[in-house]
Amino acid sequence: MKKAKLFRMVTDEHICPYGLKSLDILKREGYEVEDNKLSTREETDKFKEKHDIKTTPQTFIDGKRIGGYDDLLKFFGKDNQKKEDEKTYTPIIAVFAVTFGLAVAFCWVFFKEIKPVEVIQYFVATSMSVLAIQKLRDLESFSNQFITYDLLGMKVVRYAYVYPFVEAIAGIGMIAKVGLLVVCPAAIFIGTVGAISVIKAVYIDKRDLKCACVGGDSNVPLGFISLTENIMMIFMGVWMLLPVLS
Repeated sequence: MKKAKLFRMVTDEHICPYGLKSLDILKREGYEVEDNKLSTREETDKFKEKHDIKTTPQTFIDGKRIGGYDDLLKFFGKDNQKKEDEKTYTPIIAVFAVTFGLAVAFCWVFFKEIKPVEVIQYFVATSMSVLAIQKLRDLESFSNQFITYDLLGMKVVRYAYVYPFVEAIAGIGMIAKVGLLVVCPAAIFIGTVGAISVIKAVYIDKRDLKCACVGGDSNVPLGFISLTENIMMIFMGVWMLLPVLS
């Protein structure tokens, strides 16, 4: 059987996550692992000094040092780690997939059948609510990214701090179908400003920006997805407001 030696930090205060990941991938690759746990800071520092390295964990195979977790991935041809600045749609896809599932579940619980119109309403409203949570979890980071492209946010910086709350209240109100005379116009307003801002920044000015739709410091590109989010808010606001006004 293939054998490997792993040295990883395991103390009362800290268990290295990359050590656990290294152990996992070695086992999945069919290695019998000699798992050496560095249980004190002194022991860890002595190990680093001995092998002239700066980090743990460290893996050895056939007496040769492979390196840390990233090196281990490369060794097994699994170096598919996302680069720090690499753009991705994964966060927004995850949000939309889960909120669509919630929309179907809500519809089934309340109506005992899948009604397309109700599914769409719940989907948009829950998406707004979940996206608001993403923004509110780090409001400062969201505002820093948001005001680089939102036209109103550039002029009135405080709008960036208000926006997620408006989105959350509008989403919750649409789910509960209460206060529609307030929440629907609010959704239409922020959706319209957002849509115009995205169109100008991306399609007119041709700026390469990241979207703050899933919170600050995200690597989701500003573009079609961001525009879709805003159009959904406008559409849902109009759709739910018209019956109230008629």
